[in-house]
Amino acid sequence: MNRKTVMSVPAACFWTVITVCVLGIVIGSFWDFEINAVLANKTELGSFFATYGSYFSYCLYPAAGACLYSGLKKKGDGYRLLAWTLLIVGWFMAVYYSNSYNGKAVRALFGYTAGESSAVLSVFSWLFWAVLYSWIPFVMIRLADSNDPDKLIAVGAAILIAGIAADSINLWLKQVASRPRYKYLITLEDPRSEFRSWWQMIPNLAGSDDSFKSWPSGNMTIASMMFSLPMLTDVMKKRSFKKNMTAFVLACVFVIIYGYNRIHMTNHFLSDVCFGVLITYLIYSLVSTAFLRPLRLR
Repeated sequence: MNRKTVMSVPAACFWTVITVCVLGIVIGSFWDFEINAVLANKTELGSFFATYGSYFSYCLYPAAGACLYSGLKKKGDGYRLLAWTLLIVGWFMAVYYSNSYNGKAVRALFGYTAGESSAVLSVFSWLFWAVLYSWIPFVMIRLADSNDPDKLIAVGAAILIAGIAADSINLWLKQVASRPRYKYLITLEDPRSEFRSWWQMIPNLAGSDDSFKSWPSGNMTIASMMFSLPMLTDVMKKRSFKKNMTAFVLACVFVIIYGYNRIHMTNHFLSDVCFGVLITYLIYSLVSTAFLRPLRLR
């Protein structure tokens, strides 16, 4: 494969994503409010996708843990404990993030009401996520090509580190901007008067109030994890350039649908969505390149 790749796809794919994000930011900078006024409309299907759509992205965490496990196990028995530890960490991160961001909806599904229901119901809602992600490591370990353990370790580490970094940076930026969400604005008598563009930041105004955490989109940080999917197909036994590109196209389609959903569900503006993708994509690109470049120079 051509050495000029970013996350296992040609550099042209990288620049295409960057260009689309920048274009979306420019358009949103002028017409964010107007775009939402046309597209925003909460639906049950939209709510379902908003809650469970992130599952596909979070699957990458246990898959990354499986890559680390397979690579370290190939290194020898001395790495066995570390291999198992990172495998569990990858699985746990998916369960933790899903329960943190979407646990409320699942607890409601189990009929749990805080302060009233038995704690057992809360435990069952957590186990729901635990079981939902439990199959992924087994499948990934079977598919992974352990003939290049260093690459498996690099890919697994890059996905885990970039994912945690992107989520942390996103949470910090939300506090820096404290931009009001569209769903909050439309509860006001004059929504337009309280609207702020993404650059009109009021640091730390948000605090714990989710109504002022519009920029950048956290869900797009989650969705953009899917751009690392080609790195996983590139460490499988029957890998090919075609499979990497298919994975990239699937990631693009998923991110576009997710982006539309965030606007449609009144949670974000176009610039929020595009910044969420851009920041996360750059973090994943930088971290993955830092881990994989030394392998190419061997």
